[in-house]
Amino acid sequence: MTIDVRPAHDFDDMATMFAPKKPESSVCWCLSWRLDSKQNRALTGVARADKVRELCTRELAPGVLAHLDGEVAGWAGIAPRSELHPFATSRKIPHLDDLPVWSLWCLRVRPGYRKQGVTPALIAGAVDYARASGAPCVESYPVDNDGQRVDLTMAYVGTRTMFERAGFTKAADTDSVAGGFPRILMRLMLD
Repeated sequence: MTIDVRPAHDFDDMATMFAPKKPESSVCWCLSWRLDSKQNRALTGVARADKVRELCTRELAPGVLAHLDGEVAGWAGIAPRSELHPFATSRKIPHLDDLPVWSLWCLRVRPGYRKQGVTPALIAGAVDYARASGAPCVESYPVDNDGQRVDLTMAYVGTRTMFERAGFTKAADTDSVAGGFPRILMRLMLD
């Protein structure tokens, strides 16, 4: 069993992760944290897929994808915070300094691939991608759930424990909440 994490430049692999059964459905495609709320609401149906297709063609991928034995198994959204409107302008998640940090905001593992080490591989692969792209630091904004179960619909933010295992440390509290749990700001310096 081999997990390979690489930049998400393949739209078909992104579609495996995100495409709805009905193409005209307006699903997230992990764009909610990339666009301002007006743009996000205006982008509907297949236009959301088209936006992701466009992002996949850029030199800077929209995130990373994990492949388990050649099959798409998971996704991690990682990008410079400056590209992520809700984080760049957030009043709930603080900016600690002027470093051009990268944000790791979303982790998703496909059903059938969970509990096989995909999430730690995604975090490590996302950090490696940020480092190779010149990021000085990676931030994440997981819930501080103190070991309590996190509803699967809100689990995409990750938990404090999974990021601590990857070497991140708590840098600040936030005013943000996900799934009823407080979110914290965690950092991993890459210098």
